[in-house]
Amino acid sequence: MRKIFSVFFFFFLTSVLCQNVELKKTTDTTQTFTGEISGIPITIHLNYTGIVDCDQYQHYVDGWYYYDKYKKKIPLTGIYDYYGNLSLYHFGTKQKQNSMLLKEQITSLQKVEKTDEIAQKLAPQESIIFETLSTNSNPISGHFYRGKKEQPVKLFTGNVMIYRLNNYLYLPNNKKINTYDFISKAGGNELVSYASGENGNRVLLYFEQTSNFNACGQCGASDGEKGYRVLYFTKDWNYKNYEEFLTESCRENIYDVTRTKSKDKQTITYKIGKSESSPAHTLTVDIKNATVMKSK
Repeated sequence: MRKIFSVFFFFFLTSVLCQNVELKKTTDTTQTFTGEISGIPITIHLNYTGIVDCDQYQHYVDGWYYYDKYKKKIPLTGIYDYYGNLSLYHFGTKQKQNSMLLKEQITSLQKVEKTDEIAQKLAPQESIIFETLSTNSNPISGHFYRGKKEQPVKLFTGNVMIYRLNNYLYLPNNKKINTYDFISKAGGNELVSYASGENGNRVLLYFEQTSNFNACGQCGASDGEKGYRVLYFTKDWNYKNYEEFLTESCRENIYDVTRTKSKDKQTITYKIGKSESSPAHTLTVDIKNATVMKSK
């Protein structure tokens, strides 16, 4: 009987321990993509090497590509821009020299929009151009140019951004999601609590993130966006949707806020004054139950 109880307790304890939720942050500065040129398998590896002007969404990249069959690395340099376009160039024996010249000439949004025009004046031996017309495209198609010859090229991904602020949520049942993929590319999430109910599971996050990746643009130099997100899951921890509640915002002009915390530190109340985008209201954050209630 004691042995049976011990086995039962072991499985009960294992089940409880496996119900943990964790949040881990990582910042990607490199990406490796697989793809093909005219049906021939290739691999492209790119490194983030800095922002253009003051916009994090536009950055310089360096790296290489090779045909998988031969694995001979061919150097690349280029630009990832705000619209999700990726322009890459190989300058042969002048790769290092012309890479520097290209970056020296592309220093603003206006210049980024003329990337290929500027690059062609430096006579690249090869150009690989991806224009992301739809954020839902996968694979992403583009054009490969060698001299006057043009060939189709594909990358087997839905996102060619190199610099990524990943916030991974590790969930029960060995599940994992990244808020970068479906909530916000700005990161800044902190795990507050999680709870279960009749309709499934909830995760409560607090976030502080930039208002604008363009530090020179509207709200770029502000204190950013702050608030809570409640993520909803099924009982089996399949993601359903989320709600967002702002407690401070440059974009929404939310600054008139009074914050109070209960004695047991389990409830936080925000009284938020009228703003340009919403009437005065109250947010009640229930940490124990991982909920946020909005009321007048």
